[in-house]
Amino acid sequence: MRTPAKHALWVMAAMAVWVAPDAHAQTTYAPTQVSVDAGSVTAIAHWHIQDSAKAQQSGAEISATGFPTKGWYPVSGRATVMAGLLENGTYKNVFYSDNLRAVQVPEASGNLFVTPWWYRADFTLPKDLKGRHTLLRTNGIIASADLWVNGHLVADHAQVAGAYPVHGFDVTQWVGPGANALAMQVHPADPRQSLSIGWVDWNPTPPDNNMGPWRGVDIVQTGPVALSFPQVLSTLSLPDLARAELTVKVTARNLDTTAHDATISGTVAGVAIQQTVHLAPGQTQVVSFSSQTTPGLALDHPKIWWPVGMGEHPLYQLEMSAAVDGATSDRATATFGIRSVSSSLTKQGYRQFFINGKPLLIRGGGWAPDMFLRDDPARMEAEFSYVVNLGLNTIRSEGKLENQRFYDLADRNGILVLAGWECCDKWESAAKTGGSPWSAADLKVAQDSMASEARLLRNHPSVIGFFIGSDNAPPPPIAKMYADTLRAEDWSLPIISAAVDQATAEAGPSGMKMAGPYDWIPPAYWYADKLGGAFGFDSEVSAGADIPRLEDLQRMLSPQEQEALWKYPEARQYHASADWSTFAVLTPFDKALAQRYGAPTSLADYVAKAQLDNYDNVRAQFEAFNAHMDAAKPATGVIYWMLNNAWPSLHWHLYDYFMNPAGAYFGAKKANELVHIQYSYDSNGIVLVNHGLDDVHGLQADIRVRNLDGSVRYEKRLQNIDLVGNHTQPLATLPSIAGLSPTYFIELDLVASDGKPVSRNVYWLSTRKDVLDWAGSTWYLTPLKQYADLTALQSLPAATSEVHATTRREGNEEVTTVTLSVPASSKAVALFQHVSIRRGVHGDLALPIRWNDNDVTLWPGESMVLTARYASQGTAAPVVEVSGWNVPVQSVPAAAGQGADH
Repeated sequence: MRTPAKHALWVMAAMAVWVAPDAHAQTTYAPTQVSVDAGSVTAIAHWHIQDSAKAQQSGAEISATGFPTKGWYPVSGRATVMAGLLENGTYKNVFYSDNLRAVQVPEASGNLFVTPWWYRADFTLPKDLKGRHTLLRTNGIIASADLWVNGHLVADHAQVAGAYPVHGFDVTQWVGPGANALAMQVHPADPRQSLSIGWVDWNPTPPDNNMGPWRGVDIVQTGPVALSFPQVLSTLSLPDLARAELTVKVTARNLDTTAHDATISGTVAGVAIQQTVHLAPGQTQVVSFSSQTTPGLALDHPKIWWPVGMGEHPLYQLEMSAAVDGATSDRATATFGIRSVSSSLTKQGYRQFFINGKPLLIRGGGWAPDMFLRDDPARMEAEFSYVVNLGLNTIRSEGKLENQRFYDLADRNGILVLAGWECCDKWESAAKTGGSPWSAADLKVAQDSMASEARLLRNHPSVIGFFIGSDNAPPPPIAKMYADTLRAEDWSLPIISAAVDQATAEAGPSGMKMAGPYDWIPPAYWYADKLGGAFGFDSEVSAGADIPRLEDLQRMLSPQEQEALWKYPEARQYHASADWSTFAVLTPFDKALAQRYGAPTSLADYVAKAQLDNYDNVRAQFEAFNAHMDAAKPATGVIYWMLNNAWPSLHWHLYDYFMNPAGAYFGAKKANELVHIQYSYDSNGIVLVNHGLDDVHGLQADIRVRNLDGSVRYEKRLQNIDLVGNHTQPLATLPSIAGLSPTYFIELDLVASDGKPVSRNVYWLSTRKDVLDWAGSTWYLTPLKQYADLTALQSLPAATSEVHATTRREGNEEVTTVTLSVPASSKAVALFQHVSIRRGVHGDLALPIRWNDNDVTLWPGESMVLTARYASQGTAAPVVEVSGWNVPVQSVPAAAGQGADH
């Protein structure tokens, strides 16, 4: 209940982010110019939008050419309503503190999102339209829309519904040369009522529920015969990979009221193909080419697409055209790769994937797009560069399925994609006990969604399967519909019943588990043979809180929230979970941090301890799956929950919304090195891991166990080690060591036969073990009976670190090399040194940035070379900042072409 005082504060908060709708600067976009070329696809680049409560004219009036849009909001072509309002500055700083709450305060702003919104765009067609057809293509609407062109209703919101269905409409009869107008009345979205997008516990619900044309609208120019849905299916010979049989298909449709002979021709992988078909008026036909009709489609020694770390990612092109009476009528293109994907169940019933006949351990993260579904190509490309830099090989998309660009980037970078429908809300309402059954209209939207996604995904070599359910398998009729639809679209990849351990008649057992945790557990948890431990395929799992670095917390939390973060473990944090009480507090994480590392004394101290914990825990999660990939009860896959966030968050990410890599990032990066040395919590074993396919010879490993003071209590060197590709190898088992300090270190180094470093790994451990209370486990965590004691780390004396930095330019990137050295005279280990780069003294952080390593630990007499790559920007010379657990902060200039010592 709101008291008057609280009400006043609430409205003041709202006014801090609200700008009156009429206050935005008016921009009038020029009409979209549609290309004259047959086969051209022109995206609507900009709209003007307005609440239908204000724009109360009819669709016929609003879609008429010349309709005035004064006072409307100019927005980009894929903007949801909320994204469009943000583009116009209507709301400010919505990601800071709880400012987002104010967007939904009726007293301050009125509720803008319960009525339909109009999207209007002008477009210009070429003068000569003879023989041309103009098609309007919607690529997904949240939640639905009435479609108007030049005063005519083309389709209503029963026909244009759902986040994913692609619909095409021939609007030739209603358009003409010169000026034309398109208007869409977009209806309000509610993920509980429509097959759209919901966010559950990921982040706050967007105020508009993401209503709008989030994947854009296109205008297509074609002749009498249109081509659509080009695809290439490849069958690869195994295990020799020496031959691939290609089958090419494309759908040809006669748009005219007269019959036509159409010549379909083109090239695929450099092989010419051609076929003439007769199409009756309105007829649609799938035109196929195979090695039986075109012998060249049997390729000898094809270029094989491999996931990252296992090989290269070559791509082929398909280019096709349709000609009628000697004139080009339409064109279609596709990019594809040649590879084989299969999966089977282990003896324990878990799914094992094979690429080109080789088993691989799936190591990935769960993807989140921007909360307002804003389209940012540069950011998406940077995020894929992070996935590669992390050493991951897979992204899982639970709903919120992305556009073509996402899969193109996955193809080019060798990143596998496990796509699927999202949990909860309408998508799983029919699967839950007591849930609402779907209507015939719902089933139609779901079937159209499945068909559209199959057509989008099937050419991409990166895609390896589809989840037709997430937290629940769909009921039999819906499962059958999904499977039948996929197979009708030539889907050749695994169909997975759900991300939980459930089955459907059509897809069989999922081979997955979703047993938690989602909140804090200790590193040793991951080596257990229970619940979310490293066996089988964990479809989503992590230790919960991932705390950003201090500068990011200050960007996202108010001073009061910052204080509560380190002082009050029971305090609710809006940026932990706005709607779910389970994750709105960080109590399990905060309790563990205080017990294991010591009660925080300030926000900076809290963040420093959180970085140690995040690094250690995330590293252990991935390393446990590494260690067990060849076990009798094998680990086959793990999806870290999550890869990223839709907004600034205190939970579930390997890198934060600001793309500032922190402890979780570098812990994951360390564990996912291609060739790697690691410690096993369950066995005290030292294990080597090779995720590549090639054997490695002549390795040398150094193992040291050190007391807190740095003294070496155990040391062993192993030489001439051969490591088989795509396998793990036990290397040694640490003996019982007398005289260990209560907090001690394990230092592991692996070098190549030429002496170059391959992998370095440092652990901080306690002689007092974490003890789990397995009987007290819930769906999201397992409590502890006893915590490890690492508090002695607080007593480490200050260490000395010397820094040398240089920068060079490579193309559009700066490459900064940083050498960290701890002089022999230093009194202590330099623990967890973190290196950042600023653009000039006191400048912004250079982000995004890709390091070869970071958060490193060195003892006196040791040194390490770190390399960072980031975009060139401005003229200010880069400045390297080094900080650490017990290392004073220092800054060193690293101007291009020169170095500096400090």
